[in-house]
Amino acid sequence: MIEPCQRHHICRLCGGDALTQVLSLTPTPPANAFVNADALDTLQACFPLDVFFCEDCRHVQLLDVVDPALLFENYVYVSGTSPVFVKHFKAYADEVIRRFVAEPSASLAIDIGSNDGTLLSAFKDHGLSVLGIDPAREIAANATARGIETRIAFFDSALARQLAEDRGRARVITANNVFAHADNLNDIVIGIRDLLTTDGVFVFEASYLVDVYEHTLFDTIYHEHLAYHSVKPLLRFFYANGLRLFAAERVGSHGGSLRGFVCHADGPWEDDGSVGELIEREQTLGLDKAKTLVAFAEKIDALKAQLGEVLAGIKAKGGVIAAFGAPAKATTLMYHFGFGPEIVDFIVDDNPLKQGMYSPGMHIPVLPSSALYERNPDATIILAWNFAEPIIARHAAYQRAGGQFIIPLPSLEMR
Repeated sequence: MIEPCQRHHICRLCGGDALTQVLSLTPTPPANAFVNADALDTLQACFPLDVFFCEDCRHVQLLDVVDPALLFENYVYVSGTSPVFVKHFKAYADEVIRRFVAEPSASLAIDIGSNDGTLLSAFKDHGLSVLGIDPAREIAANATARGIETRIAFFDSALARQLAEDRGRARVITANNVFAHADNLNDIVIGIRDLLTTDGVFVFEASYLVDVYEHTLFDTIYHEHLAYHSVKPLLRFFYANGLRLFAAERVGSHGGSLRGFVCHADGPWEDDGSVGELIEREQTLGLDKAKTLVAFAEKIDALKAQLGEVLAGIKAKGGVIAAFGAPAKATTLMYHFGFGPEIVDFIVDDNPLKQGMYSPGMHIPVLPSSALYERNPDATIILAWNFAEPIIARHAAYQRAGGQFIIPLPSLEMR
């Protein structure tokens, strides 16, 4: 186990050591390290957010690895509090079953990083047997209590061998918004290969470098996300481990994600051409060159100046500013753009695990969304900007009362 942050010096996909630093964001505490009132006087450690480009395989990644136990064992993010994600995962399960599962009742689905079991619930509704793997103790225990069996553990090849012996191999293995989280990706993929049936499919979603670049989604860079995936490096990586990336598509979750479909190298699923199309797009954007990502910093600086001017103007008039949503990416956004408790008076969030807590490092109080109406802030920055539309629709009464929403990304917008 690392203590508590350690910099590695090789690419976690190809093992190469030709690494170029392309972006340096402001160091932050772990993005979900919320604290209670008793810990407000405790200074939280900040760790580097430096992004590196592998000159060998073109993979983009963090090299500073924070102890995963520190990041995940007391996790406070749950998928089920978002109606958008509940709908997303239902459609996801529907697609996977339609395309790859002829006999649901005879099939096992395993979700790596299963969180509160939202996706597995959708698979279970179709008749599949389900098993979740997640290290977040409280969230995993609650999922099991609700009927979604969840093993409290980090997934690796040793656990995969044990599960194959105890439960048999899985027709479907998924990993959503976690495939970018692991330092030991090679061992995880070996485990997936050994746990997957010969005609099974591994499906993952992860933040897509194309969307990060095109839409300036720099706030998706935080310590949980060690990898910023693009298709070409992944194609090579899976082949090296006896697997084949046979299809890929872009999906809208988290502002823009990559959904990949993987099978055994000799598996029955045919390549549909989508992998090649996305690789061509990546090369057209120049994402296979370090200099493209170095220039990305200029776009971030321009957005920082725009938002800073707006917020300073509101404060100069004595205005009260709130923030809506306390997702992990808010930590990166607030630290790098340099607005803390002197600008943001309070944060509201619908996740009860975060309410009553204080934000990582800056220690801004997190309250229920009813505080918008009780305190009537002049403006509210939507930090969970990928949910801006449903948030604004749900809180139209706040706007009618004179409140203004500020959407910071992908481009500055005021409503």
